[in-house]
Parts: sequence; C-alpha cells; structure tokens
Amino acid sequence: MRDVIVLGAGMAGVAAALHLQRRGWSVALVDRGEPGRETSFGNAGIIQAEAVEPYPMPRDIASLLKVATGRGNDVRYDLLALPGHVGSLLRYWWHSAPTRHRTVSAAYAGVIARSTAEHQELMTAAGVPDDLVRRDGFRELHRSVALLDADTVLAERLRTEFGVGYRRLSPAELAAAEPGLKATGAGALHWLDSWTVRDPGALVAAYADLFEREGGTLLRGDAGTLAADPGGGFRLRTADGSLAASAVVVALGPWSPELLRRFGYRVPMVRKRGYHRHYQVAGRGLDLPLRDSDFGYVAAPMTTGLRITTGAEFAGAEAPPKPIQLGRAEAALRGLVDLGDPVETVPWLGTRPCMPDMLPVIGQAPRHPGLWLHFGHGHQGFTLGPATGRLLAEMMTGEAPVVDPAPFSPARWCR
Repeated sequence: MRDVIVLGAGMAGVAAALHLQRRGWSVALVDRGEPGRETSFGNAGIIQAEAVEPYPMPRDIASLLKVATGRGNDVRYDLLALPGHVGSLLRYWWHSAPTRHRTVSAAYAGVIARSTAEHQELMTAAGVPDDLVRRDGFRELHRSVALLDADTVLAERLRTEFGVGYRRLSPAELAAAEPGLKATGAGALHWLDSWTVRDPGALVAAYADLFEREGGTLLRGDAGTLAADPGGGFRLRTADGSLAASAVVVALGPWSPELLRRFGYRVPMVRKRGYHRHYQVAGRGLDLPLRDSDFGYVAAPMTTGLRITTGAEFAGAEAPPKPIQLGRAEAALRGLVDLGDPVETVPWLGTRPCMPDMLPVIGQAPRHPGLWLHFGHGHQGFTLGPATGRLLAEMMTGEAPVVDPAPFSPARWCR
C-alpha cells in the first residue's frame, strides 16, 4: 500500500508530491495525461511575486456595466450559461468588498511572499536550465495617463505594505526597454520582483522528472475511480492496475469539486475559461512579458512564439470554444508589435479554478480522514504550487506550518 496518492499532475499536484516525498512519504502521482499539460500549461508563464492581493470582482457601477455590455475584454460571458455561475459569482462579489478583501489579502500575501523562494529550491534540485527562467519581472502597458496614475497609487501602496518592487516607465523609457514596440501609450509599470518562464509546461515536467528521479511513481489513471476502502484508506484504478493508499491528495484544479461530490461535498467554484495562442514575430518582438491593461491580455515570449493569454470567459463546462477575447487581443497586439501568423491551427482552451473567497483550499476534508485537498488557486496555481504544496505537506506530516493554514481550511466550503 502506498502512503499517499496525489491526484493531478499540474503544478499544484507535482509540487505537493515532491514536498511529501521529501518528508518520507511513499508517493504515487496519478493523472490522465502528461504532467503540466492542463491548466498549468496555459498560463502566461509568470511567477507573480507582485500579486500579493488576489483579483477582486469590481463593485463599482461603471466597471460592472462595462462587463455587462461587453465593452471590455477582461471578462466575457455567455448569457445562457450565467445561471450555472451566478451562485459562486455572488459569493465572489461578497468577498470582494474592501474590508473582506483586506482580510483575504493578508492570508494570500503570506504564501505569495514564499513563491519565488520555493520555486528556486525546486528549480535548483531539478537542474532547470538558466535560459528557461528570467528574474527581471514583467511590464504592464497603460494607454491612458489617468489609468496609469491610478495603478501607480496602487503599486505604491503595495510597496509600502508588502515590499513589492516596481518602477514607473515613461513612454520614452518603455520604448528604450522594448525597442520592438510600435506604440508605448502613456507608459508602463515594471513589476520588478516577478519571474518569467519561457515554457510553463516544461517547468512542471522538470519538477515531475525530479519527483521520479527521487523515487516517486508517476502513473496514468482516472481520478473518477477513487473510492474509500471499507477497512480504511483509498483505492484507485490505474493503467497498471489497482492502487491502494492510506491517504489521497486531490489536486485536480477545476475538476476537484466533481470528484468530491462522490464523497458528499458540494464545493462552489468560480470556473474561468481562458485561451492562449502563439504567434510568429516579424520584428524584434518583446523582451519581457507585457500586460495590456486596456485589453485584458498578456503577451509573453515563449519558446514556441509570442503567446497571447486572455482574461476570463464564463461559459458552460462543455461549451465549444469561442475565442472572441483572443481575437480582440490579437488585433490590439498587432498595433504594438509586428505580429506574424499564428503557430497553432486552433487556440488552446483551459479553465482556471477560483474559489469564491479567492483563497485556495488546503487541508483535510472535514468528514474523511486521509482525504486531503489542494486546489482552487485561481490565476496563481503556477505561482503558488510549490509554496502551498509545502504547506500541505507540513500539515500532513504534523510539522509547524510555514504560514497559518486556517484561512485555507476546506471546512469553509466542504459542507
């Protein structure tokens, strides 16, 4: 019998498996596909050390009207699918109130503060090549002075309260830093502390390789076959046969609530679909990832080409792709760089798992000893996986946790 089965080989699952393994657990990591090919594959490749506050839902009338009328590109929704999202979105809106958001951010900042250090420890052990990761931050383009001024006020508060590093760039300074830009708007904010990865899937795969080199077992299997054994522990079917363990970690991202229903838990989740696509670049392209604050996308240099990642789309779980946001982002980016043809025939589509209170779920399920949960990281699973994976492993081993685990307790949603 294995000590623990970790379900899900994205960043959260692989990192948790590594931290448990380092604490003496015998670990089997099980996924239906290759490590890092789902949600962890589709992001902008930024380890966001500056993201000390999770993204709240807008509460002012102007912003809500902009979303409702489809005038912005950050958020798009399918009207027919909204009834399936409204319950979780209302909870998200409630937790986004300023007082509640400050409480949430205090817990969130504690794990974000550890993100780069925890990644570095795993990168060093895994032998990640230097050219895969840069430690020079990313830039956020603003097309209006008013919006740049407002975001500078926010950046200064984050520097004062959390020590976040940033620099405001004039249009001329941005042009000097990014010679490939055809337009520089009102300037940019350069977030200095974040790291960028030229192939997010490759980083997860490198961590998974480390897990196997250190004695871990990587298996193909269907999480839907998980069942509690009457005599204790859990059992799962894999491509190599039945697998038993005394404990299980559910790190399935947006698919976690579906599995937990089989154990009697109804877990609300805000599921945000997002797209990416790579493009050839005719000119110099970009040196660092660039977020276009007016059009809600990030353009990031990758090994495959210049990747555009979109904002949030609220649609049905099985709805066909509608990459409208991607098309708008592509048109906006063509005004900034000499963008060539797309690399892929069709865009990539994935789902980001965000909890209504913006905090990941980390800890043991309330009514099932040995059933541990590690999901709901929202936009920051790639950033937070190693830090929260360590926290989970410390809880499972009985160590003093690196941060207070109480705000992340599953009991707040697993009812």
